[in-house]
Amino acid sequence: MTQLDDLEHGTPFVDRHIGPRAAELSTILDAVGVASLDELATRTVPASILAEGNPVELPVPATEAEALAELRELAASNSPLVQMIGLGYHGTVTPPVIRRNVLESPAWYTAYTPYQPEISQGRLEALLNFQTMVADLSGLPVANASMLDEGTAAAEAMTLIRRSGRAGKSMATRFVVDADTLPQTIAVIETRAEPLGIEVVVADLDGGLPDGEFFGVLLAYPGASGAVRDHERLIAAAHERGAKVAVAADPLALTVLRSPGEIGADIVVGSTQRFGVPMGFGGPHAGYIAVGKGLERQLPGRLVGVSTDADGARAYRLALQTREQHIRREKATSNICTAQVLLAVIASMYAVYHGPEGLRAIATKAHRMAAVLGAGLRAGGVEIVHENFFDTVLARVPGRAADVVTAARELGVNLRLADADHVGISCDETTTRAHLSLVWQAFDVTVSDVDGLDESTVDAVPAGLVRTSEYLTHPVFHTHRSETALLRYLRALSDKDVALDRSMIPLGSCTMKLNATAEMEPITWPEFANLHPFAPVEDAPGLLRIVSDLEDWLAKITGYHAVSLQPNAGSQGEFAGLLAIRAYHRDQGNGQRDVCLIPSSAHGTNAASAVMAGMRVVVVKCDEAGNIDMAHLKSTVDDHRDDLAAIMITYPSTHGVYEDTVREVCSLVHQAGGQVYVDGANLNALIGLARYGEFGSDVSHLNLHKTFCIPHGGGGPGVGPIGVREHLAPFLPNHPLQPTAGPETGIGPISAAPWGSASILPISWAYVRMMGADGLRKATLTAVASANYVARRLGEHYPVLYTGEGGFVAHECILDLRKITADTGVTVDDVAKRLADYGLHAPTMSFPVAGTLMVEPTESEDLAELDRFCDAMIAVKREIDRVESGEWPADDNPLRNAPHTAMCLTEEWKHPYTRHEAVFPAGTSAPKIWPPVRRIDGAKGDRNLVCSCPPPEAFE
Repeated sequence: MTQLDDLEHGTPFVDRHIGPRAAELSTILDAVGVASLDELATRTVPASILAEGNPVELPVPATEAEALAELRELAASNSPLVQMIGLGYHGTVTPPVIRRNVLESPAWYTAYTPYQPEISQGRLEALLNFQTMVADLSGLPVANASMLDEGTAAAEAMTLIRRSGRAGKSMATRFVVDADTLPQTIAVIETRAEPLGIEVVVADLDGGLPDGEFFGVLLAYPGASGAVRDHERLIAAAHERGAKVAVAADPLALTVLRSPGEIGADIVVGSTQRFGVPMGFGGPHAGYIAVGKGLERQLPGRLVGVSTDADGARAYRLALQTREQHIRREKATSNICTAQVLLAVIASMYAVYHGPEGLRAIATKAHRMAAVLGAGLRAGGVEIVHENFFDTVLARVPGRAADVVTAARELGVNLRLADADHVGISCDETTTRAHLSLVWQAFDVTVSDVDGLDESTVDAVPAGLVRTSEYLTHPVFHTHRSETALLRYLRALSDKDVALDRSMIPLGSCTMKLNATAEMEPITWPEFANLHPFAPVEDAPGLLRIVSDLEDWLAKITGYHAVSLQPNAGSQGEFAGLLAIRAYHRDQGNGQRDVCLIPSSAHGTNAASAVMAGMRVVVVKCDEAGNIDMAHLKSTVDDHRDDLAAIMITYPSTHGVYEDTVREVCSLVHQAGGQVYVDGANLNALIGLARYGEFGSDVSHLNLHKTFCIPHGGGGPGVGPIGVREHLAPFLPNHPLQPTAGPETGIGPISAAPWGSASILPISWAYVRMMGADGLRKATLTAVASANYVARRLGEHYPVLYTGEGGFVAHECILDLRKITADTGVTVDDVAKRLADYGLHAPTMSFPVAGTLMVEPTESEDLAELDRFCDAMIAVKREIDRVESGEWPADDNPLRNAPHTAMCLTEEWKHPYTRHEAVFPAGTSAPKIWPPVRRIDGAKGDRNLVCSCPPPEAFE
């Protein structure tokens, strides 16, 4: 008889998360050649690291209902007051049509970075809208598809200036930063600058530029204090001295202020948070960067460009920097791999929905609220420091600032304590006249006639800085003003894409697993979404409990002593971990240790991060089996025994194998005085089986957007926390505005916000809480079983390039197409594009080995979907055979011409294969996913770079 306890708890979440049912799993294991998941563990994972009999200590798993109830209780303990702190984070209203149909839509949040542009046209168009919005508002011609946040965008601007043009040839090492820049931005810049040998000079620029040489300047517009200054002469003076100028600008302010481009800025950076993206205790938000002519090919991150497809139709694709870290490695412009695509889409749709008039109205509201607030304070005898401002008032109250801030909190309003004598008050889209009255009350000021005060108060923006130039003139910002129109536009865009709601996405090294609805639901709750990152920590006990729980659970899962959740991407986790190693060596008096060993198979961001951390990269060879060449490693370690800082390895390896020498690798490096960094990109193959901190690693970054179910969002958000052993814990990231966010001895902030992308941490919290230790272990082994099943089924058609002992792979396998290409001319691109005709997303192409496909099925795909993919790949191989036999010409076959659109069927058909073979290769039993465009000409798009919405006549 079933026990009442079992009936009460219902179906365990683990059975919802893991795809294969019990009978399906048996079929998979039979094909793999093992009797159980436990046997699979002992056959694949080296005995030297296998954590048998030492389970991870986690809470007993909760049901979905129980986890959500716990999160509701935690959310209720938060106190999201009226937030008037400012400092780059503002109240905003996410239009419900955007929240429901983008943020809460799996068609948008489960997509991956658009490496297959033919089936990614929807989000590419949305990102092109974002780039156009940023370019128009900034007054510069080219913007990228988002940055991680404003602080890192400003740091990237600094390094861009240093390596570009005339400044790149200068011997100057100083970078000047306006003292009125956001304090978190200054701190992130300082963290980034120090290992690169850049001296950051923070100066009050009201009196002009400092003496001496410098290669660049960062100005704030408006300033952190709220002041609006005319920087035109200052920019001209910097240019005369051979420096380039970046401006950190509030995009909402740019709807009413002259654009930075008009006053001479070379680069503009900032955050689009207030374009409909909640504060979320610091993130995630889409930062931005725009550049002047001549700098576009130096841009970090992703850049969407316009090209044409095989039929000449307009099509969008990633341009220039696509996967540049894998190509240029230590010479890459940046280590940024993904950014904040989902948030950029939200911000772009906010602009599409409101249009230029609507954005200007929102900006005008924020400005008028601030102007009237300042006038009321001034009338009550309070000194207002700045005459010209946009949305933020700085009040001088000698010796009383703390009392005013306390009084405001008692009234339910958070203000900014600038110092003992000054209080900052910021207004935004959500500010009301009632809020102004509460602020006046906190200052002990009485305003009896708000409407009269409004009529008598002039604007606080100087006439010379009022914007007169047009922006957002493209029809997309004028067409979708009704909810019906925007709803249909969003649906039309998402229908052009293939996300996890339509197909498995077997991208190797990407872990495209289920993003469960129960995990996603809490992120839009106002108790999480409306918290300001610089509010007192007592306002956020619930979210900080989630932070502490997650840090503790991740430490136990990985075997580390401590975890920091601040890095808001895997790349930033890499950077933070390497800085911790660097700081440790310096603390030990070994500052000369600056060599970082990196295997040739490593992810390209590893080398880029090492250079950013001030290290020299030395490559370690791999042997024919894809493992680290131990002889070469030993000789390299010997060569660098006195200056070895670290080795960066990925485990399981990037080649998809559990290398049995990992303990020896760690020991060799430790004996030479170095530290071991294990890239956590493949942690989904290790949880419950082995722990990094217990087999020799000193530090790792983890990808919560892979292993712990935060969705990829089409290329972000991500969270890249780092775990460290005890001796590195003093060197975790910290933050100047929230002392509890890290150790006092820390390396400084990596991200602008103290706890990074805090508002999406409930996703990973819920995943671990509902899976429990046994569920996580089962998920790992099911992912490994599924990868081996794919390898077994496809191995006779496509050689599996690398396997471990016994012929097993880890959680992914590499299919080698190089001989096929040599014999037939059919390339990995041809196979990838052809899979779109089958309604499938392609595996990872040509990484880590050119001419291969890397497949990672994850634990979330059931047997039917695994077989659908394998059947399609086998059918594609039969098509390749027809090319090889000469039945189909090498230059005219369904692979070379893939993908096929509905439109191409209406044209004269001269191909040696039928229309049915073109578009229904898997038959007609399942709904057809139609690619919206044919194969895109990438080279043309790079030669003729267009990175904003084409003019209306281009669509005629």
